[in-house]
Parts: sequence; structure tokens; C-alpha cells
Amino acid sequence: QVQPVESGGGLVQAGGSLTLSCSVSGGTFVGDDMVAWYRQAPGKEREVIATITWDDGSRHYKDTMRGRFTIYRNYHENRAILNMNCVKFADTAIYYCSVKRNSIVYWGQGTQVTVNT
Repeated sequence: QVQPVESGGGLVQAGGSLTLSCSVSGGTFVGDDMVAWYRQAPGKEREVIATITWDDGSRHYKDTMRGRFTIYRNYHENRAILNMNCVKFADTAIYYCSVKRNSIVYWGQGTQVTVNT
């Protein structure tokens, strides 16, 4: 069982920055784990932001998320990071981390990000 745990959410002013972190409760990221960040705004479907492959760090972004969002891995601290810059009110959502391992996707509980205008 893989249990992703998100942290770093909270209240942020529009135009500011926020860093979210994802780790594995009681374990570590391994090998070809595919780590992804998603978000779900009120009344909207969950959407992917970016993915990163743990072993080689290769990254992919949803086109509309390029530029203000950066995903990377902190290999030594065993965390997958999502940096958010120049946040907007529309970025208000619950942000989820998922880990795909051996074709099974595991989801975290999510962390709330609220952007104050």
C-alpha cells in the first residue's frame, strides 16, 4: 500500500507563491513511480497539473499549466514538489498528489489552497 501525503496548502495572496510537497507515508518513492499533481476546484472536475517520473525526473505539464507551475523532486528528502507562482483566484482548489506504482494509482487526501484577492 502506498499512501501519498500532501502538505503546504493554505491561504495565499493573489500574485504570491506557494510550495506544495508530496511524500509517501511510512515509505519512499521508488524506481519508476509516476508522481502527479492534480487539483479540483469547487464545482469542477479534477484536472492534472503535472507529472514527474521519480527515477529520471522527466516532467510533463498540462499545456494550460505551463509557466506558473513547476514540478520537481527533492531526491534526498524523498519529496515531490509543486511550486506555484503568480497565483490567481482561479487557482483556489484542493490539490492532490497521486503515485502510480505497478499500474496502480494511489491518491492522497489533498491539501486546500485558497487564493485571496
